Amino acid sequence: MTDVAAPPGKFMVNPYLDWAGAEGVPVHEDFGFNLHKLALKPWPRFGVNGAIAHLKGRGDFMTVFVFEIPPGGKSESLRHLYEEAVWVLSGHGSTTVEDSTGASHTFEWGPNSVFAPPLNCRHRYFNGSGREAARFAVSCNLPAVLNLFHSERFVFDNPCAFPEREGKAAHFTGEGDFLPVRPGKHMWETNFVPDITDLRLEKWAARGGDSSHIQLILADGILHAHASEMPVGTYKKAHRHGPDVHVYCISGTGYSLFWFEGDKDFVRIDWENGWVFAPADMMYHQHFNGGGVPVRYIAVGHGSVRYPFTDNMWKVYRGVDVNVKQGGNQIEYADQDPRIHRIFEDELAKGGITPRMKAFMRPDGA
Repeated sequence: MTDVAAPPGKFMVNPYLDWAGAEGVPVHEDFGFNLHKLALKPWPRFGVNGAIAHLKGRGDFMTVFVFEIPPGGKSESLRHLYEEAVWVLSGHGSTTVEDSTGASHTFEWGPNSVFAPPLNCRHRYFNGSGREAARFAVSCNLPAVLNLFHSERFVFDNPCAFPEREGKAAHFTGEGDFLPVRPGKHMWETNFVPDITDLRLEKWAARGGDSSHIQLILADGILHAHASEMPVGTYKKAHRHGPDVHVYCISGTGYSLFWFEGDKDFVRIDWENGWVFAPADMMYHQHFNGGGVPVRYIAVGHGSVRYPFTDNMWKVYRGVDVNVKQGGNQIEYADQDPRIHRIFEDELAKGGITPRMKAFMRPDGA
């Protein structure tokens, strides 16, 4: 097919990418990042130093902003019609949220806090330290919203209120409500988790390796979020889903393997606190605890267990822990590539760590 010149005027426009390129901050692109090390520049819109992290598997809906507030600093007063989930990488500070009645809610955060200002509520971030910067990651669905409306003013200067999203006043203080469903679908509803490493998780045997899990319903949002943990000497079963899911490594060390169906080799990412990656569309991925302490991570994506939003997410929630041979999206240990278990045992041997997988699979990993 012969290339032809683009017609004059608007043609093949991506309003979000145009917006990102015009913001004047670094736009980093890769399969994964250590967010502690990303270079930042002043971001006038938000009143902080910042950058945009475009992951290969970010899909059509999601992106990541990295914000850093200087010692004693504060952000601009913000409101916007995109949803976000915030993970604090380092530092201490507070956030003030103004609800639809004009009431103010303030909560203090530190490393590993996770929170979500309710949709279009005005809010501001404050660094509580006069000596240290505070850095945090923001997963948000601005690409979907800006591409849908292609109006910056509509997104950032819209007076519409959503009181039903604000939840209980106690949800701004770190309290929440446990909503039992079944393993893998139990929910914790809140606006603020003071320390995600202390949040109680529930066992989910179907995901393998004695793992535990909780779904987070943050500010009654459409964004998916869950926290998972792998004990020492274990790993989870391989699974796949659509794009738009960002995985943040909270504690411990380990690695993940990635491959598409039919690939001969794996892509490997080694991670520790501060890393984020996003598997591409229907790319198998499998997470391994390679260190001597439990690994905890959170995943944030578009389409929650409360509001799946897309047909793809409905299918994921129905089949994320169902054997791929039965129409699901998970590979059972008995069916995984034998190399996977050998790689794991070799990795643990480097640190003198004893594998604990015999209780969950045949010893040879076949």
